[in-house]
Amino acid sequence: MTSPNIVYLDKHSAPRVQFCGDNLIEVDLPVGTRCIYSNPPLEPLKDLDAAIRYAITHPQGSEPLYAKLRPGMKVVIAIDDISMPLPPMRTPDVRERVLSVVLEMLDDYGVEDIEMIVALAYHRRMTEAEIERMVGKRIFDRFWPDRLYNHDAEDADNMVELGRTENDEPVDMNRAAAESDLLIYVNCNLVPMNGGYKSVGVGLCGAKTLAAHHNPYALRKTDSYMEPEKSHIQTIIDRIGKLVHSKLDVFHIETTLNNRMFDRNLDFLAKNPDEYTTREKLALRATLFALDKCPAGLREEIFTRYPAPYGVTGVFAGATEPTHRQTIAKCYEQYCVPVDGQADIQITGIPYISPYNVHAFLNPLLVQVMAQGYMHNLHRNKPMLKQGGTLIITHPCSDRFDHDQHASYVEFFHKLLPQTRDAVQLHKRFEKEFARNPAYIRMYRTGQAYHPNHPFFMWYWGEGGRQWQGRCIVVGADNEYVPEILGYETAPNMTEAIRMAKETAPRDPQITSLNFAPIMMTEMK
Repeated sequence: MTSPNIVYLDKHSAPRVQFCGDNLIEVDLPVGTRCIYSNPPLEPLKDLDAAIRYAITHPQGSEPLYAKLRPGMKVVIAIDDISMPLPPMRTPDVRERVLSVVLEMLDDYGVEDIEMIVALAYHRRMTEAEIERMVGKRIFDRFWPDRLYNHDAEDADNMVELGRTENDEPVDMNRAAAESDLLIYVNCNLVPMNGGYKSVGVGLCGAKTLAAHHNPYALRKTDSYMEPEKSHIQTIIDRIGKLVHSKLDVFHIETTLNNRMFDRNLDFLAKNPDEYTTREKLALRATLFALDKCPAGLREEIFTRYPAPYGVTGVFAGATEPTHRQTIAKCYEQYCVPVDGQADIQITGIPYISPYNVHAFLNPLLVQVMAQGYMHNLHRNKPMLKQGGTLIITHPCSDRFDHDQHASYVEFFHKLLPQTRDAVQLHKRFEKEFARNPAYIRMYRTGQAYHPNHPFFMWYWGEGGRQWQGRCIVVGADNEYVPEILGYETAPNMTEAIRMAKETAPRDPQITSLNFAPIMMTEMK
């Protein structure tokens, strides 16, 4: 029986609607193309506050949170940063809801020494306004800035080494967290690779610990980012996390969301165009008209004007491993679509957003991260594309960078990538010196810039896709320079891209189009 998420096109099928950066395009695909759509959103919890209270008083593999509390103790609460969820959710953010319940319990038990840290690792610092939106005004006014602040992985005085794993990986940690009596981690889990040991072991660590797993060797050994048992990088992170947990008392609170990415004005984007209602057809025509008339710099406003109406589907708490097992199961329940048979040619629209460009343009390096990093890895068992197959993406690939967030990306892209695309060579020849650039480090520590190591990490993050895929063809590129640096080919339209892809495909190739907004994962039978 064919899944309702899977549609095979015939001669009467409507054009497919694809993201092309901050634009939408309609494309005609060949008869017989398999189109895969996301699952409908899971129903949200009816009483979120009650679910939070239940989770922290009936935790997995741990004492209840209240049993760990006593007057005079020092508690540090670490919080996931702005990289999740995507796009940002409606307020109140789920992190505010969790923090409100947890802080009420700490107050009831006489705990006064409380600090809250946004767990950034090498991500950009969140702004005052962004943090206030995430935690809510009441919590913000009570704790900012002395007891609510961004983690700084370059602040040597406020980092401490906890020890080394059995594989001699160094574990450095935020000093406030390391010296606390209790570390509570509040997680907003969007995809299965987030949460678990990664929360503390990555979010609050520094350079030496990040270097142990954010490198091309570890990523080349990783078969899937979204399946912990197949992820070499996750194996390293688990070793680091277990050492952290052997030294510190850590209580995890993880939350899961449904995939209701779009408000009612754009919710048709999750559907098969053949099933659009009259209202949805009109909404599509109006959106396409507005995007066509809107200046390029303002198009993203059409998608970001209304925050995502995500619903919280699960709250799990306690020890890291049993808590995270429940989180992953709920993620798979929402995202996984069973699929029979890999594709020879895969077509995917690249949207305007990634975890690393909230409130900024999706620059060329992040296009690569989405195409060959995240979207290649959004699967279970096997990738959607056959090894050596061709990926076709739609994106303008504009030579455009946000100079506040991605200053170091510009030099990496224009100076280093033209010399070599080999991740190991980039790592050996350039990373160490580049990452110590004092100007870039200052921008990370005092501005809203990603750390100068980050563009290297972003290139490494696409290793899985680059090693697996045979070719990548871009439709909609506004130049040939950027795709050429990335190692991509260009085509003027989808028909020509498919013709090009067929040149290196088997006879009668299987063509699959994936609609990744909202988020989905293919589960290969």
